[in-house]
Amino acid sequence: QFQLIESGGGLVQPGGSLRLNCTASGFTFRLNAIAWFRQVSGKEREGVACITHNGLSMHYVDSVKGRFTLARDNAKDTVYLQMSSLKPEDTGVYYCAERLGGPLACPPVIDRSEWHSWGQGTQVTVSS
Repeated sequence: QFQLIESGGGLVQPGGSLRLNCTASGFTFRLNAIAWFRQVSGKEREGVACITHNGLSMHYVDSVKGRFTLARDNAKDTVYLQMSSLKPEDTGVYYCAERLGGPLACPPVIDRSEWHSWGQGTQVTVSS
């Protein structure tokens, strides 16, 4: 059974940093791209960033470029989303998801309909 668990969310002041973790089990993690999404109540779930199976390629939505950084440790079945210079508009529930594939599995446009095995999410609140 494919399972993803997000952690690391919390309350942070504007300009602060957080690191989110997405830990996988039940599948061969090193074969799968991982994407992060966020959702604000009443709005669609938005693709934020994705990383290819081998960690050699990443894509970020324009609103987080230069502030968010992805990394993965396939030995630990974990993807990290380092978030810096956080803004109130970054507030939301952050989810990770997976899809099988090579470089094309992590396209510039991250369409939620193409991703699977959603975790339960972790809340990020950016507020003073």
